[in-house]
Amino acid sequence: MKSDIILCGVGGQGILSIATVIGEAAMNENLYIKQAEVHGMSQRGGDVQSNLRISSQPINSDLIAKGGADVIISMEPMEALRYLPYLSKQGWIITSSTPFVNIPNYPDMDKINADLDKLQNVIKIDIESMAKENNIPRSANIILLGAAQKALGIEYHKLEDAIRSIFGRKGEAVVEANIKALALGKAMQK
Repeated sequence: MKSDIILCGVGGQGILSIATVIGEAAMNENLYIKQAEVHGMSQRGGDVQSNLRISSQPINSDLIAKGGADVIISMEPMEALRYLPYLSKQGWIITSSTPFVNIPNYPDMDKINADLDKLQNVIKIDIESMAKENNIPRSANIILLGAAQKALGIEYHKLEDAIRSIFGRKGEAVVEANIKALALGKAMQK
């Protein structure tokens, strides 16, 4: 088993929480894991990116080479395109369809969608609306994780167990909201 994952978005969107859940699930399967993170002015809406490498064999580097990512999970559609050079030819992009407009010259969404639509394996989800409609507004990131589950190659129940472990200290309501979010995302898989 090998999975090279790029997680990206804007500060405060929950990218590192996704990485923590995936990492916990991988460690519970006794897999090797390496992670590298970039927090570019994340407190002020800057980009956040994480390389997450999981394998049944030892991993030498925590960075993913261009063309080597199996999955890009992006909380923001423009950020998904920023890391496109790292995606393998058969790789998947699972992204929020809702832009986080934090710069004055944010690209036109029609152009972003056209670029994403040219790609073979893309799942775009309005996770913000789904989270609000289901009364779990703080769990939009976990909806995206649920949609990525199949592409990650991690068993669904392993992600559920990781959510219980990580969010358990925050109380049962938080755990249940995130389990619900994971299920909503899983229903969006292709």
